[in-house]
Amino acid sequence: MDELKPILLLIGSGILMRFSLIFTGQAWAKSHAQTVTFMILPIITYVITKTISGNIALSLGMIGALSIVRFRHPVKSALELVIYFALITIGIATSVKIKWAIQLIVAAVLIIFFVKIFQNFLKKYGKTFYSSSFNEGSSTNTIEIVARNKISLVEDSNFLVSSFDNNSEKNIIYRLSFENKDELKNFKNNLNEKDIEKINIIYN
Repeated sequence: MDELKPILLLIGSGILMRFSLIFTGQAWAKSHAQTVTFMILPIITYVITKTISGNIALSLGMIGALSIVRFRHPVKSALELVIYFALITIGIATSVKIKWAIQLIVAAVLIIFFVKIFQNFLKKYGKTFYSSSFNEGSSTNTIEIVARNKISLVEDSNFLVSSFDNNSEKNIIYRLSFENKDELKNFKNNLNEKDIEKINIIYN
């Protein structure tokens, strides 16, 4: 019964971390594989730490066995790697002192929420705390604008992710990323379409 409490804590920490990431727009955490990983990884680390604690020979053997294990899928972002490391650390901390694990869980979840809330707060004043990336796995809405001339509204936008001056076609390609569909729609409505050749929109 005593061992059941840390196991439940570890499963709960994985689920809490997953929902925190999804709530803040990290789409990569929604998949079945990530959900299972979040729940199992802390338990695996906890069991390994408990097993090898106080036994040097077993520790060396376990290190050798684990050295052949590799993640075969590419890590999508630095955040994904940090979350894996946090889950492993939670498993280790639980085997030593549960209080440390709880402190790490609370700190990680608070930071995830704080960054998102602070970003939304700054957006009200036309500023940004971080920029969105098409490669980081975030759940964003994107718009691609092909224009004949430079558009100052787009050039000065905080939502602008990239721009490409296509000399061969004599046009400019803009890519912008929005976390909110309404923000994208409002931005599109404010565009002067006389200099625009094409607009592509992807909603997530």
